[in-house]
Amino acid sequence: MSLLNPTTESGRTALDRIRDAPERALLAFDFDGTLAPIVPDPRDSRAHPGAVPALSALARRVRAVAVVTGRPAAVAVEYGGLDAVPGITVLGQYGRERWEDGRLTVPDPPPGVSTVREALPGLLKQLGAPDGTWIEDKHHALAVHTRRTADPEAALELLRAPLADLAEQAGLAVEPGRMVIELRPPGVDKGAALTDLVSGTGAEAVLYAGDDLGDLAAYDAVERLREQGVAGVKLCSGSTEVTELARRADLVVAGPSGVVAFLEELVAALGG
Repeated sequence: MSLLNPTTESGRTALDRIRDAPERALLAFDFDGTLAPIVPDPRDSRAHPGAVPALSALARRVRAVAVVTGRPAAVAVEYGGLDAVPGITVLGQYGRERWEDGRLTVPDPPPGVSTVREALPGLLKQLGAPDGTWIEDKHHALAVHTRRTADPEAALELLRAPLADLAEQAGLAVEPGRMVIELRPPGVDKGAALTDLVSGTGAEAVLYAGDDLGDLAAYDAVERLREQGVAGVKLCSGSTEVTELARRADLVVAGPSGVVAFLEELVAALGG
């Protein structure tokens, strides 16, 4: 059964346009959970073995290929081997950072990040955060992970309100995710990043693939772009941990392996 079969009319229209005129299409992807399997320690994350070959083949046929991730851009490039994909653009920290042609553009982080960096260890100790809770310092943001605790959901619930209060005091935004709460600069999200990519490339069709709550902003952007005449496909890398994206997607596949299978089938459809 073909994976190139969105369940919505808008999705089918957009995918048809991508197949008919790939040189006018932008393909954009989240990293963790979409191109790379979720692992207990994010530092061990690596792209699915088939991701880079498929992206490389598509990059030679479409207008642009991009990754939009909450990770620092350079980390996503390293962990994914994305520098092997011709002409790829990697937007990190939800669009604050840009990696392109080996060049990395990184603005200074806002002062609230330093405030949170200093406060988080003491706050977690005060709250009695369970063993396995750990802080990932992304330079522009701080993420508190609970996946390695005995009860990740209970740990998230314990931390949710206090971390939201800390973020508000520091002038930062809260980004929930799969067993993680991230405190990051406000005013940037994957939707704005995707919209800028479409504008900058002049794409007339866009596909965005994601798996987590942070990708909902990109889904919103796809829907707004449709109203402006840009055909769009919302692809979901499905999981049991996050189901909201699946409800809004035009097409759901089985995790990163399903995303890669979809890309390989698209390569074949484009004559790869």
